[in-house]
Amino acid sequence: MSAAFEILGFNTYDYVENYYFLYNDWLKVFKGKATVDDFRRMYKGVDAVVDTPCFHYWEELHQAFPDAKIILTVRDEDAWLESLRNQNARMNEDYFLWALFLLTPTCWLRHSYYLTISRFSTQITQWPRHSRKLFNEKMLRNMFKGHNDSVIQKAPRDKLLVYKVSEGWEPLCKFLGVEIPDKPFPHKNKGGQAVNELRETNQIMKKIVRDCGLSVLGYSVLLSFVGYKLYKSNAASLAWSYIQ
Repeated sequence: MSAAFEILGFNTYDYVENYYFLYNDWLKVFKGKATVDDFRRMYKGVDAVVDTPCFHYWEELHQAFPDAKIILTVRDEDAWLESLRNQNARMNEDYFLWALFLLTPTCWLRHSYYLTISRFSTQITQWPRHSRKLFNEKMLRNMFKGHNDSVIQKAPRDKLLVYKVSEGWEPLCKFLGVEIPDKPFPHKNKGGQAVNELRETNQIMKKIVRDCGLSVLGYSVLLSFVGYKLYKSNAASLAWSYIQ
């Protein structure tokens, strides 16, 4: 959906944008201290929001933006669970990703946000890696069904589209009042490949990777300096012992 919105020309905040730009604001939300005005400020100039944590707070967001349209994407429950399982398994195996978390100040600052988001998904998170016991399947299925039921029951009928991405552009563009683009409907995160795709295409992820490289360079220079000072200190002590 994020890729589709971008093709349609909408300024879209996906997980990465919320993580990078709004982590402090979301920490305030998580503590129950945010107001409707906070949500309005957070998403001033933003056309669409997708993914966690936004879908958990769809009612608060709609209160802040009552004219906004709501799109509930639905899919087969088993396929969704398997996709989520695959994505987190790939994250467990992605040592470069964990290097970013461990070595990049950008990620250190957002660690509390990341842990809270993990709990939203009922994952059992351990640092610096996810636990292998990622899922309470029953809780996840209940969350999946409960969210869908809540949106369908509570969202204003004239503002809601219940949508399967397999339906393609036509119902989506008709609902949004925009022309159908001359491009195939995008299919991202195939087989849980979201992290790899983001690393290759997302400008924020590219910046975090660059920051990691600079951090590694800085650590190397610091360790080299400390090693040199220790070497000089030991050499001086050894020379003094010979003189005595």
